[in-house]
Amino acid sequence: MQKKFWYIIGCLVVLIAGAWLFLTVAERTKPSIDAGPDATVIGRQKTLQVTFSDSGRGLRHTEIAISQNKTDRVLSAVDYPETGVHQKTVSAAVDAVALNLNDGPADLILTAVDHSLWKNRTTLKLPVSVDLLPPQIFQLNTQNHIHPGGACVVAYHLSEAVPTTGVRVGDLFYPGYPTTLAGKSAYAAYFALPMDASPGAPQIRITARDQAGNETAGGIPSLILKRTFRADTMNLSQGFLDQKMPEFQALFPELRGKSVLDTFIHVNTVMRTDNLKTIRSVCQKSEPRPLWQDVFLRMKNAAPMALFGDRRTYLFDGKPVGQSIHNGIDLASLVHAPIEAANSGIVRFTGMLGIYGNTVIIDHGMGLSTLYAHLSGIQVKADQSVKRGEVIGLSGMTGLAGGDHLHFGVAVHGQFVDPREWWDAHWIADNVTKKLEVSF
Repeated sequence: MQKKFWYIIGCLVVLIAGAWLFLTVAERTKPSIDAGPDATVIGRQKTLQVTFSDSGRGLRHTEIAISQNKTDRVLSAVDYPETGVHQKTVSAAVDAVALNLNDGPADLILTAVDHSLWKNRTTLKLPVSVDLLPPQIFQLNTQNHIHPGGACVVAYHLSEAVPTTGVRVGDLFYPGYPTTLAGKSAYAAYFALPMDASPGAPQIRITARDQAGNETAGGIPSLILKRTFRADTMNLSQGFLDQKMPEFQALFPELRGKSVLDTFIHVNTVMRTDNLKTIRSVCQKSEPRPLWQDVFLRMKNAAPMALFGDRRTYLFDGKPVGQSIHNGIDLASLVHAPIEAANSGIVRFTGMLGIYGNTVIIDHGMGLSTLYAHLSGIQVKADQSVKRGEVIGLSGMTGLAGGDHLHFGVAVHGQFVDPREWWDAHWIADNVTKKLEVSF
């Protein structure tokens, strides 16, 4: 009986040891490999990101290679001498010219070996396409006349469909949108020119990058017109500060306890900058087609109080306490005058927006937006479609406003431009409509 007991115990020990060996050192689970969705096309320069995983004892060896015309090129080979590396994302740079790759098909060969006793191996052979030719850009507008602080539209077509294209103005990128011109596939891009632009500065160029990562760029033929902007001073009275700054202190706890002058300085600097960031973020969401038509409406029976580009210096007790650049046009009519949508579009933002007070932002498609600020009341909601001339709110003096008026702005991908261009039917015809009626 005792021998039988120890026999059973021995068998259990052997079974447990075998199970432990099978589940650890001798496990049979193979590693897994994920090359990601961008590994199907290889350009002149590309960085592959491959994730190798092993749920058992961990990775022993990983390898990335590309094969073309029966020749293998090893891009990465990594050994992991210690167990326990369960996942590793490996970057491998592909220099197609240095590797003597040609346009056409190739294979991406990915290998992973684990630390199991059996050295479980997984090999993936993925067909890829080598594309060494960057897309070609064919511009459809031979000349572009642009004012500093103004907007411009360009039309062009490419030798191939690409995931990323648009206009780069200095460091700012304005996306191009697929469209149909004269029955053919093309692209159109709206962009803004900075107020301090001059001939050659900043650089303006169309760019296109294909799926393989090949990128090309072409300068836009343009004539930068002359424009000067006004400069003035605004005296801040104690009465204005005592009236308006407590409103900001009540809305923003971080301002409580500050003097009214320090509150104004914060509002005019930090809050103004934060508000512009919010506007630019809101304006990134835009329909990929024009939602507007005809000239943009100007507030009825309204007198201009401040113009786009006005450079303001604020004085208190005769001393400068801040500066700003006015990025819209202030229009004043009757108190609580009805405010109409300048053109058809989709409401992207409604609510309190710092210095702008109660604000509405409307998307008109392809990156073009209008902004309505200082409203006393808002009569639309976010994501609501509105028609040209539809009442969206009432004028007011919310935010950093000393009297009842509308601050009206036009922005291209969040960069403000002169609204007067979009009120001008002649300008729209010459600079937008005719450019998009080209044939090729």
